[in-house]
Amino acid sequence: MTDRRTRSSLVYGPYHPPERPHRRRRVRTGTEPRTALSDLRLRRTLSLVFAPVFLIGAVAFALLAWNAGPGPAPNRDTYVVFAALCAAFTAVALIDLAVIARRMRARS
Repeated sequence: MTDRRTRSSLVYGPYHPPERPHRRRRVRTGTEPRTALSDLRLRRTLSLVFAPVFLIGAVAFALLAWNAGPGPAPNRDTYVVFAALCAAFTAVALIDLAVIARRMRARS
């Protein structure tokens, strides 16, 4: 049996498959996630816009849950879940604002 090398669906004979042209690649240092930069101003703007929106949503759903009865959907439990989700998103946006402020102070 001959020496056959496969590359995807192509089968090559006893010769080596054609080489791809080599491009220079940047050497990875392993610190990419630590040294990666994101657009902090955009993140800050998004957090400043959506933190109050989610807070208002949490309050509105909490009020709806307060007034809702145990009847058919949407019932009290549905509104409680939505209020909890909005409260969690508010917390994430506020934590992100704190992280962004710390990173912006460290950058300058």
